[in-house]
Amino acid sequence: MRLFRPVVFGLSGLALAMAVPTGAAVAANGTFSWLGPHSQAHFLQNPPDNKCYDMGQEARGARNGLRQPLVTYPRKRCKGTPTHLRPGQSSPSGAHFSSVIFNPR
Repeated sequence: MRLFRPVVFGLSGLALAMAVPTGAAVAANGTFSWLGPHSQAHFLQNPPDNKCYDMGQEARGARNGLRQPLVTYPRKRCKGTPTHLRPGQSSPSGAHFSSVIFNPR
């Protein structure tokens, strides 16, 4: 019984330390969705913040289901005239984009 309590407390502390997030990896919460070729729906869950993503194929009709804003661009590498989408906002279904950045700084 004397050994049981220290082991239980030690394991509890270890479990708690592993469960608490450190904040090193920040990601937007929610789902970003868009339409690809042949109007096929695509989804991205909890994407990382402030990183530009180039679309590998046709992309249109962006929908921001995240808690943070996002910006779509008509060209690769987040170039061209930006389209800002607030949380819950969608672009027109025919609006094409080639890159996106989540929660830009």
